[in-house]
Amino acid sequence: MSKELSDVFKLSRDWLSVQEVVDSVSSPSCGAISVFIGTTREDEADGRKVVGLEYEAYEPMAQSEFNKLCADIRARWQSVTHICVHHRLGWVKVGETSVVMAISSPHRHDGQQAIQHCISQLKANVPIWKKVIPRSQSDQRDRHIMSMIIDY
Repeated sequence: MSKELSDVFKLSRDWLSVQEVVDSVSSPSCGAISVFIGTTREDEADGRKVVGLEYEAYEPMAQSEFNKLCADIRARWQSVTHICVHHRLGWVKVGETSVVMAISSPHRHDGQQAIQHCISQLKANVPIWKKVIPRSQSDQRDRHIMSMIIDY
């Protein structure tokens, strides 16, 4: 009996839905769905409080690298059935979700190892860049946006 495999990659400027990602990997043949949710954390950069991240991507290459990552995951863990990764682009403030990924497999062991590998390799090889925005730069960004609104 052959299983149908699916790989889904989405870059979005909108909020990410964990449920949508989980639903996309759900399968009656799989007893495990491993999930990773990455959020923008409060941190410091150059002694200033981080208020958010700005993400951008080279989208065609990001899709190509994601396809390679899926092939690598499937070569290492043959039981992996479905892989789904959704990643935010644009402004993501502290506390918001930056990335959601889920991998389904018949048993948890392969899925858990694959999800760890997936996030590590996504960060290392998929051309998605983040710019850390500390408090003062954020204030300038907000003032620039307000001045654009007022000038309109």
